[in-house]
Amino acid sequence: MNAINPNLRPTCLPSRRDFHQIAGGCVSGLCLGELSLASIAGKRQLELKYLLGSCMYGYQSLAEILPEVAKTGAAAIDIWPRVHGNQREQLDELGEEQFAALLKSNQVSLGCITQYKLGPFGLKNEMSLAQRLGCQTLVSGGRGPAGLQGSELKAAVAEFVENMKPHVEHAEARGITIAIENHANSLIESPDSMKWLAELRPSKHLAIAFAPYHLTQNADNLANLITDLGDAIEVFYAWQHGMGCHKKLPKNQELLQLPGRGELDFEPLLAALQKIRYAGWTEIFMHPVPRGIPILETTSQVTDEINRSRKYLEDLLASK
Repeated sequence: MNAINPNLRPTCLPSRRDFHQIAGGCVSGLCLGELSLASIAGKRQLELKYLLGSCMYGYQSLAEILPEVAKTGAAAIDIWPRVHGNQREQLDELGEEQFAALLKSNQVSLGCITQYKLGPFGLKNEMSLAQRLGCQTLVSGGRGPAGLQGSELKAAVAEFVENMKPHVEHAEARGITIAIENHANSLIESPDSMKWLAELRPSKHLAIAFAPYHLTQNADNLANLITDLGDAIEVFYAWQHGMGCHKKLPKNQELLQLPGRGELDFEPLLAALQKIRYAGWTEIFMHPVPRGIPILETTSQVTDEINRSRKYLEDLLASK
């Protein structure tokens, strides 16, 4: 499949010496395809821009969650509606003016609103709200048949993109990007569907929310996919499958979804993000069972657990 994307931002150009080594199949002694943070030393250091998902705290109040944002190393919050959280509903209850004041008093910005229930074609009013509150990212899912392959998949993604054009134009006029998560059992769920979306999108204001959880847990394959998608990625969920998130498990098994807990090695993924000069959001993430509860019992425990994963990611970046 031709997944060349004209919107991809250029990577660093090799030196003349490296060009000849590339022609021979290796760069600085590292064969092509071997992607690690060490192999791209000297490139611009990746600095992750963290986004805190409100649903990590279940149905806790915004007044309790917002002071935690800075503690997790994030500058912005992603508010979720029921059933995962209820902070989007809290915004309506507070009113925009009081919500904005609460953000300001905690020195937090609204980075993202996640809205699966509304779907990608139902975000018009949400875009207006986001614009008023200075939010530039909305996350939703890809509507359409799941499980397609080959030409049928390409045609379905092309139809989805065509149907999205007026919504993307509306978003672009407001400085907003609609990011589609590669969610299971949806049109945009496979690597090929993500590549077609990246290639066919009419504007950078239609992008991808990249969730490793929903993909085969092979670090090298995930890294290659990140490289293929390039700047089509707007949100990167630091989230692995672990033992899943649909059956009630002992807490230590449920937490295997988090970076540094489960078996997935995030180093190749970070190397790929560095290679494409990733500048989007990074959200340390997992789903508890049942939905709507915090990932751990207390607010401070949730924050500490997020920081545990953040330290894992930052240690990988520092070790190159």
